[in-house]
Amino acid sequence: MAGWDNLYKRATDARDMATLIDAEPDDAMIAELTGELDALDREVAKRETSLLFTDPYSDNPALITVHAGAGGTDSQDWAEMLLRMYLKWAEEHHMKVEFIDESEGDEAGIKSATIKIDGDKPFGQLRSERGVHRLVRLSPFDSAHRRHTSFAQVELSPEIEDDIELEIDEKDVRIDVYRSSGAGGQHVNKTSSAVRITHLPTGVVVTCQNQRSQLQNRDVAWRVLRSRLLVLKQAAHAEHLAELKGDSMPAEWGSQIRSYVLHPYSLVKDHRTGVEVGNAQAVLDGLQLDPFIEGYLRWSATEARDGDE
Repeated sequence: MAGWDNLYKRATDARDMATLIDAEPDDAMIAELTGELDALDREVAKRETSLLFTDPYSDNPALITVHAGAGGTDSQDWAEMLLRMYLKWAEEHHMKVEFIDESEGDEAGIKSATIKIDGDKPFGQLRSERGVHRLVRLSPFDSAHRRHTSFAQVELSPEIEDDIELEIDEKDVRIDVYRSSGAGGQHVNKTSSAVRITHLPTGVVVTCQNQRSQLQNRDVAWRVLRSRLLVLKQAAHAEHLAELKGDSMPAEWGSQIRSYVLHPYSLVKDHRTGVEVGNAQAVLDGLQLDPFIEGYLRWSATEARDGDE
């Protein structure tokens, strides 16, 4: 409440200053009042947005997996562009990033990658990103330089603390160990022993190869698996599950949540919220992702409210 009390005091002071200016105009005071009103607008908007973080896991680290979809080499390159966008966004917001797993593409880009982002409400903010992302551009891999459409799938789940009780039957799990290789990605230690854990009843598969030992990889993979399984366990019904984990959709035409057009014009549009940004490169550089995050928070709050009526 102290923050809101401070805002109220600043607004009252601004009102008093406006009264003085109305009685005796002064250019310096007008400039000072204009700056304070702009600052108040920004602070109120920031606090209003913070009220939209209603998900119980908003403060948890976010586990993001990017998969290349339909489109071959172009889609693998697109998946790497999306990964770079999230890395740049995290850097811009002073968040910590940890690579869990990465698999390079056949010719370029990546087939898939999993990272953990930790900082200020990472899962709460990045909930907007789960789903299929579509790219339209002139392909750098086409000798005729024709326009191509590529797809990538983004999965998201919150990392859950180890002290939350969750029993996993060993008979329901298959663990495979293999050596990390040159196809393991630039962020991966090529000499480490990779671990793949498959939860047979749900089909959830987790891989980790970024740590220096098999034991460390196994520990991280178990942590990610626990997080994903607990999300499933705590989802009481299908609607809550879709809200918490995101529906799994094929990464292909017609299922996209957002489109990024680089040719014949520049535009990024979110098909759920209607939010658009004309500078597509700024979005891909992680500098203009926040409008989509805020738009999704407001849209999902409206959807939840309408669902309760």
